[in-house]
Amino acid sequence: MSLTNASPSDAAQAAKSASHVLATLSADARNEALEAIHAGLTAARDDILAANARDLELAQKAAADGKLSQSLVSRLDLSRKGKWEDMLKGILDVRDLEDPVGKVTLRTRIDNGLDLERVTCPIGVLLIIFEARPEVIANIAALAVKSGNAAILKGGKESTESFIAISNVISAALEKSQVPNGAIQLVTTRDVIPQLLALDSHIDLVIPRGSNDLVRYIKNNTRIPVLGHADGLCAIYLEQSADPSMAAEVILDSKTGYPAACNSLETLLVQDAALQAHLPAVATALAAKGVELRCDAQSKAALADTPGLTLVDATDADFSTEFLALTLAVKTVSSLDDAITHINTRGSHHTDCILTASAEQAERFMAAVDSAGVYWNASTRFADGTRYGFGTEVGISTNKIHSRGPVGLEGLMIYKYKIRGQGQVASSYGDGKKPFLHQRLSLE
Repeated sequence: MSLTNASPSDAAQAAKSASHVLATLSADARNEALEAIHAGLTAARDDILAANARDLELAQKAAADGKLSQSLVSRLDLSRKGKWEDMLKGILDVRDLEDPVGKVTLRTRIDNGLDLERVTCPIGVLLIIFEARPEVIANIAALAVKSGNAAILKGGKESTESFIAISNVISAALEKSQVPNGAIQLVTTRDVIPQLLALDSHIDLVIPRGSNDLVRYIKNNTRIPVLGHADGLCAIYLEQSADPSMAAEVILDSKTGYPAACNSLETLLVQDAALQAHLPAVATALAAKGVELRCDAQSKAALADTPGLTLVDATDADFSTEFLALTLAVKTVSSLDDAITHINTRGSHHTDCILTASAEQAERFMAAVDSAGVYWNASTRFADGTRYGFGTEVGISTNKIHSRGPVGLEGLMIYKYKIRGQGQVASSYGDGKKPFLHQRLSLE
């Protein structure tokens, strides 16, 4: 990795050239680079966390002045709840995954001596634009190296000290490897995002990591394909047959495990038949964790006799809001179909869940809800690359093409077609000439 203040065009051209070399490296060479990164970061822990603390201090002051959101501050903190350890573990998890490059996914014998293969290959050059999340540098570097992709990273000013410290360590580690210096670059020049977004001849995919405003800006200002999601407006539908204690535990984890995450619960849909039996215990558990409940009229009435609650009247906008805080919108629905309609029209197609004892209801929900993740009796917080077994992730995608949900190595691969022949020409086939065999061959 290199810290670069080169022009966006020069940085992108260097990344494109490096990607052609990186794509040819052996799996062993790429894994050795990951081991060097892991060792370097482990040794530099104290220096990096000290740099992160300096960023955090400035961010907390900015948040106190109303210049930065508290959710952004939370995402910046590398020492929070084992984030540092998770970052390091993610590098080794990626190393241990099966090599994604060069996997044959189709073989066809077009004719005797003329064989077609479809083979996985890297996308090319990734542009990652992120806010506040310094661990993104290590995550992306690991995934990019393992998948044979070059990466250009541009971080937000709120995490400057952190990402420079991490980048210096990774750069030194890669100097000991076969990975080209230009394969992973951190752009330090300010105000270059518009220029980077214009380089569709060199950059193959943009991955934004940050606020919905950032993602929307990028999607609206580039011709390069964008992999990401603008909002994490996750919902849970609580159906009357759900086990009450299970439902309370899943809802509590979904909302309070990490409220600033994109996979945290933002809207609780409660079947009207479940209001009296289920909602009071759920609301009491949430209130004990400091969650503010914004209730519609029916759910508020059902909680009127429950002690210890502070209820707020929900507005219509609350049911389309990603709070990223200890705030939860509660809405009453009469049926599964109403819940599905609400989620498909008001949600963000990220991750949604049904709590029910009915397999039939659950399967209908998971088939009908148009989201990247659809769950039955499980916390929305499982929407995560590490928890899916992907090692780590570059982000969550709500796209309808290429890759969806937590994007790990597989989402950073495309494919190419290879033909091995013996001098055949296409004009010899068709229109009464030689027929094609089109024989499907084993992948073994």
